[in-house]
Amino acid sequence: IHYSSFLSFKSQQIFIFVTSQKKQMEEIQIPPYFICPISLEMMKDPVTISTGITYDRENIEKWIFSAKNNTCPVTKQSLITGIELTPNVTLRRFIQSWCTINASHGIERFPTPKPPVSKPQIIKLLKEAKSPKMLMNSLKRLRSIASENDANKRCMESAGATEFLSSIINNSNEVFEEEGFMSTKDDVLSILYQLKLSKQGLKSLIMSGNGEFIESLTRVMQHGSYETRAYAVMLMKDMFEVSTSTLLLSLKQEFFTQVVQVLRDEISQKATKASLQVLVHACPFGRNRVKATEAGTIRVLVDLLLDSSEKRVCELMLILLDQVCQSAEGRVELLNHPGGLAIVSKKILRVSKLGSERAIKILHSISKFSSTPSVVQEMLSLGVVSKLCLVLQVDCGSKAKERAREILKFHAKAWSNSPCIPNNLLSSYPF
Repeated sequence: IHYSSFLSFKSQQIFIFVTSQKKQMEEIQIPPYFICPISLEMMKDPVTISTGITYDRENIEKWIFSAKNNTCPVTKQSLITGIELTPNVTLRRFIQSWCTINASHGIERFPTPKPPVSKPQIIKLLKEAKSPKMLMNSLKRLRSIASENDANKRCMESAGATEFLSSIINNSNEVFEEEGFMSTKDDVLSILYQLKLSKQGLKSLIMSGNGEFIESLTRVMQHGSYETRAYAVMLMKDMFEVSTSTLLLSLKQEFFTQVVQVLRDEISQKATKASLQVLVHACPFGRNRVKATEAGTIRVLVDLLLDSSEKRVCELMLILLDQVCQSAEGRVELLNHPGGLAIVSKKILRVSKLGSERAIKILHSISKFSSTPSVVQEMLSLGVVSKLCLVLQVDCGSKAKERAREILKFHAKAWSNSPCIPNNLLSSYPF
């Protein structure tokens, strides 16, 4: 179907909606060039990109900045050479005039959109914020600007807002306690998180203060309010997605202690998920697994798994538990918890395919490296063996079945004559 024909069809759909509302017999046909090619709705703030195509600002900003696309939706041409959004003032005035003319048919004239902020305006605000007297007002204004649209966020980033805000956090011990600006940390971290920084912006944040920003966030999590700690760990999650192994290997014990404490306090669903993702990023490395164990990660995860039912959160918990249990220290902690083996076994076939794979992998690590006679008998009495036999009979992935079969093979002699297992259950599988 030709593009203009499709827009005409969409115009007719809008006409039917309007006339049915107002019960008018007259036809109201919206001109096709008033329609945004992305949303197929009438534009309120038309802007033109470098390819010459006009879109509604909100939709093209989501396409470019939130969805991280670098092509024109219509022409598919690359936008790498420039992502400047030029307001199409003439078209906007035509649309507003058309709305006014058709007001009797229920068409409302939308107000003239507020222009996006400019780089000089941001630079001026940042300079004003360097004055302690102006700091709070400037931060309030910056937060408001960031909340308006994605273009403002990118403008703030390019104007140096990231570096300025991170410097406040890095120097928080010198500023906040002396001046009494305890709430300023909340404002600064909420703005930084709200900016949804680009990959380059996140990397510059990591390196701010000669790489001291992680330590600054750790201090915030140790002494800050619930809201501040939540923002700190959510910001860390974004940073760790672009971090290097060098940074992750340099994390200190206090960092793990504070992230685990945020997890333990269950500040919010977002903070819990972010804490889990931060630890998952950090724990592929052996020394970090030990630090995470010493911070009490195992006990917190087992306790949370007892009550958690949200799929993605459970998956993250089992992924992290699997990582930590790849260390001897982690396996010892899991076995020392009264409900450790039981809750891992319970999650098999109850969360998702990924959840089952991770739970079975945890049991595989226990069986292979930490299977004392008492552990083997505990697995039997808790129903772990029966669950593993069930895994072999259902569709839960070849890797999970292979590991389940290996666990059963490891201890087949100890379990084969158990009255807890039907006689034909173990014997039906050749080990």
